[in-house]
Amino acid sequence: MPGTELTVTFSGGTVDDARAVVRVLQPAFGLPREDLPAGDDVTVHTARFAHDPAHRTPGSGQSGVGHLSGAVTLTVQGSPRAVATARDALGQAFTLQDQGSASGDQEQEWQLLLEP
Repeated sequence: MPGTELTVTFSGGTVDDARAVVRVLQPAFGLPREDLPAGDDVTVHTARFAHDPAHRTPGSGQSGVGHLSGAVTLTVQGSPRAVATARDALGQAFTLQDQGSASGDQEQEWQLLLEP
C-alpha cells in the first residue's frame, strides 16, 4: 500500500532522544515530513513519515545505533506494514517493550517503551 503515512509520537526523554529515534527510522521511511521541535522544553514530539515500501533501503538494519538518555514511550500509528517495519527497525536499535496495541480496519497503533 504505497504512500501510507506513519506517525510516531514520543513522550519522555529529550529532543535528542526523539532525533535518535527518527534517525533509526530514516533508512526505512526517509525524512519526516516536518522538522522536530528544537527545544528541550517540549514534552511530546511527533514525526510523520510517508511510508513507501518500494523505497526502503536494502540492508538498512540499525542494530546497536540507538542512544537514549532514558526511557521513551512511543505511539506508532499507520498501516500494518508500516507499523511492523517501524517496530522491526526500533527493536534492532533499542531495547523495546510492547505496551499494548489497537487495530482498526486499515490501521494499527502500538504503544512501545524504548530503553537505553
